[in-house]
Amino acid sequence: MEGRVDQYAVVGHPVAHSLSPFIHSLFARQTGQSLSYRLMDVAPERFVERVGEFFAGGGRGVNITLPHKTRAMALASELTERARLAGAVNTLAARRDGTLLGDNTDGAGLVQDLTGNIGMTVKKRNVLLIGAGGAARGVIAPLLALAPRRIVVANRTAERAVALAAVFAGLGAVEGCGFADLGGESFDLIINATSASLTGELPAVPATAFGRDTFCYDMAYGRGDTPFVRWACELGCREAVPGWGMLVEQAAESFRLWRGVRPLTAPVLAALTGRSAPATGRTG
Repeated sequence: MEGRVDQYAVVGHPVAHSLSPFIHSLFARQTGQSLSYRLMDVAPERFVERVGEFFAGGGRGVNITLPHKTRAMALASELTERARLAGAVNTLAARRDGTLLGDNTDGAGLVQDLTGNIGMTVKKRNVLLIGAGGAARGVIAPLLALAPRRIVVANRTAERAVALAAVFAGLGAVEGCGFADLGGESFDLIINATSASLTGELPAVPATAFGRDTFCYDMAYGRGDTPFVRWACELGCREAVPGWGMLVEQAAESFRLWRGVRPLTAPVLAALTGRSAPATGRTG
């Protein structure tokens, strides 16, 4: 229908904390796009039904956040390679033939924040990735594409870390272990992909992993520093930052998929971190 505004949404449970509507409204204003973006709080048992209704009603795209990222894979007629490797979908886009393309922009968002915004060189560096869940899985392939010396995936349950590393062994030097197996080595880059910061807890990583030249990144974000960021600084690391940049960069990747243009992220990141933020959150 002429004059109809394209509809987008973020789907999660809960989802009231999501900053995606704020971010995408700034992207739309910046790029001169006309669209509507809203929150959809959908319980897991109604996910397939509600998302199906959204697209049947003319919706053009959705972002998927917890706890639906794995479930969203079944809705896609086709997956991008990065979604297939991640084993999860955080973006669905309607195509002209009515089918849905599933993508995962989380890893691209992290890499762009690290290399583009922060200016970090990952090539030939030793990387510690804390956690072996979906958040970790979604970023391993993009990190390996930067050719680090190696990535060590460490998890409370060593078997999960070893199994996850084995999935990506063909893409580069990656290994898995338990926290107690890390020994006394310090790393160049440590990325927290656990949900510990959301509950005020800390992963049981030995302090020896944090050296004076270590850069630490928490994929969580919140009002002020996250518990992981504060802890890393107390241990004497070079610098530690929360995941605001990843949040904005992964959203920009979704926007590009939907609208064919990638917005500038620096002004949006500045606006986001200058406003009142929720207590804690994850990307999405």
